[in-house]
Amino acid sequence: MPAKTSPARRPGRPARPDSAAVRDQLLDIATDLFATQGVAATRIAHIAARAGVTPAMLHYYFKSRDQLLDAVVHERVVPVIAFVWSPVPQTARRLDGSVDHARAVIGEIVARLVRCATDRPWLPALWMHEVVNEGGQLRERVLRHLPTQRLQVFAGLIADSQRAGAITPGVEPRLVFLSILGLTLLPLATSSLWRRIWQADPRVGAIDHEAIAAHATAMLTGGLFSPQAGVPPAPPPARPRRRAGAGVASAKTDPPATGR
Repeated sequence: MPAKTSPARRPGRPARPDSAAVRDQLLDIATDLFATQGVAATRIAHIAARAGVTPAMLHYYFKSRDQLLDAVVHERVVPVIAFVWSPVPQTARRLDGSVDHARAVIGEIVARLVRCATDRPWLPALWMHEVVNEGGQLRERVLRHLPTQRLQVFAGLIADSQRAGAITPGVEPRLVFLSILGLTLLPLATSSLWRRIWQADPRVGAIDHEAIAAHATAMLTGGLFSPQAGVPPAPPPARPRRRAGAGVASAKTDPPATGR
């Protein structure tokens, strides 16, 4: 019995694109545009034009703008959050408070975050503009998916290490995760700015994603000054100068005038 074969496609008729692949491509284009020009400034027509389709085609896959924004958050941003913070358990139990364990967890989170930004160039700008920025279009959507339990466990790890004397007393455990985001996503999002500032320095070209990750890890685990360096003595207070015919001039401690 001859084997069954699929019906031949009529000559000249283009192959029908895979529906899931088309939707995925549209979502990628939308995410890139949201990162480069902002969510508020990006219209459905912009996304359709970049994709080479009609706005009606875009509405076929995403019935509304809100549905598109939800898809960007759920399918592009949330997986990154889950991957970055997965080294921290979700349960409320405390982790080992040793300094080695704290260093390892911080280093792994930094490495994962920078790795995600390397694979997804849109991530730093989208996060800074649409999540961190007050009034960002994705802020509330993303905040609902932050791993609050993992963040609490992570803060507990920092606090335990701090009580053991391994972490500087002035560190606030609940803010360390923000320090991680600031030391990684901010340099990545502002790369064109600081590269212009240091454009005369040939060594700036060597600052890649791996260098940024190493810098963030060093700042977070070792601090800006090594313990051997010590703390320099505070300079003596400036002596106010007397003006002829006047009393002692007060030090200028007020902020500059606002122009009003």
